[in-house]
Amino acid sequence: MGQDKSGNRQRTTGNRGFRDQATGNSQGWKRSQANPARGSGEHHGIPRPNPRFTNSNSRFNRLSARDAALRALQDVVRGDAYASQALDRRLEEARLKPEDRRLAAGLFYSAVENRLYIEHMLSGFLDQRPEPVVNDILHIAAAQLLFMDKVPDHAAVDEAVKQVRAARREGFTGLVNGVLRNLARARDAGTLALPDREADPVAWLSVKHSIAAPAARRLIDAYGLDEAAAIAGWTPPRREQTVRPNRLRMDGPAFEAWLDTQKLDWRRGTVADAYVVRDAGNLAAHGGYREGIFSIQGESAMLAAQAVEPRPGMQILDACAAPGGKTCLMAERMGTSGRVFAWDVHPHRVELIRAAARRLGLENVRLGERDARRPMDSIRLSMDAVLVDAPCSGLGVIADKPDIKYRQTEQGLDALPALQREILDACAQAVKPGGLLVYATCTILPDENEAQVRAFLERHPEFEPDTADGWLPEALRPRMSGGMLQILPNRDGMEGFFIARMRRRH
Repeated sequence: MGQDKSGNRQRTTGNRGFRDQATGNSQGWKRSQANPARGSGEHHGIPRPNPRFTNSNSRFNRLSARDAALRALQDVVRGDAYASQALDRRLEEARLKPEDRRLAAGLFYSAVENRLYIEHMLSGFLDQRPEPVVNDILHIAAAQLLFMDKVPDHAAVDEAVKQVRAARREGFTGLVNGVLRNLARARDAGTLALPDREADPVAWLSVKHSIAAPAARRLIDAYGLDEAAAIAGWTPPRREQTVRPNRLRMDGPAFEAWLDTQKLDWRRGTVADAYVVRDAGNLAAHGGYREGIFSIQGESAMLAAQAVEPRPGMQILDACAAPGGKTCLMAERMGTSGRVFAWDVHPHRVELIRAAARRLGLENVRLGERDARRPMDSIRLSMDAVLVDAPCSGLGVIADKPDIKYRQTEQGLDALPALQREILDACAQAVKPGGLLVYATCTILPDENEAQVRAFLERHPEFEPDTADGWLPEALRPRMSGGMLQILPNRDGMEGFFIARMRRRH
């Protein structure tokens, strides 16, 4: 997706201070001279593992739940990692007990999902932002004070101070202790305040839902403040995951029987072949996943692939295919015949598609390391269907990928429509007469969606909207207009996606 990668914080030096809420006085401090060095390597100055928990037979050392959450947070905000991948990695490293894994996950997601909110609230007690490791420790502790209530305040503050000491930032202990205690007092007194909703709606939405101001402005312009807030604030049920069966292995009834044998709590989703599984833990580690019996995929993403209406014998191009979920769904629907040509511009992402196809036993996928902006003469006018799941701002999936929402910049958002236009124009050349072009994004901004499609149709009169809706679940058919479908997460209960179907005239 066209995400901005500006989550890093600049390191600062010199004297800093925090403001005591009761007195208004600045409590000055200086960086410890005894241990001035930052941590190095991948730990970013994060607390070192406790030697009492070192296991000489393991390549990992144990971490506390807070340390695991802190490392995962730093991987996201300074290493540009995706949130779920960062957390999985750090939980695997920490080897925590189940209750501690839940604590680490709760701390991490509370900090990531509410990053701008936390930063705004902390700023009331800081003269200047401290250096990155201290700032991240403050965020983890503030997330606990503001969004979690199972641990006493004093314990959260004490653990943060311990993390500061373990990170060799002894000189910052007074600041961390003072800021967090003032934050807790202000929370209890009800004096923590958001920007004024009426006077500055963009700032209000940005802080309340931790979404970057450029994205907040565009959401308000497109949907109005109330609907924008509902979109930005929507969260799916945390303990639910959506899976689909591998059609080459079993059909729906057989898969339902298999789910029962695995003692999984499931229900049918809105989209064909979608099954919502509850309280299943890490399904990617399930034997059925490894054996290729099922895939984990959101319903809107499934629907984008189903919009192609793949059938045996077809020749299909998936132009922006990684990590391969839509490619594999289409290939499964085609049985062992036809071809799905799956492209990505990055070699490591092509390997993700390869691994997915191998896991599912798909032999009709043909991989290519290609830039979809560059037309390919050898397939001109030869594809029955082309799917362009274009790079986008990703604002439809911020509930699942919360790091996206605060990384958006004006420059990044402005650049996306031109990139999408280039890809559409190039890939449309591959569609044969009578063939289908499907354009999809996981965003909800009109300039990346409806406006993009209308402009394409004006440039390419050889294409027309395809308004057939038989491929859609009945519940979503009223959402379709002029061959275009906009799914809103808060309204439709699934990831925000846009799907448009266009057909080349004969």
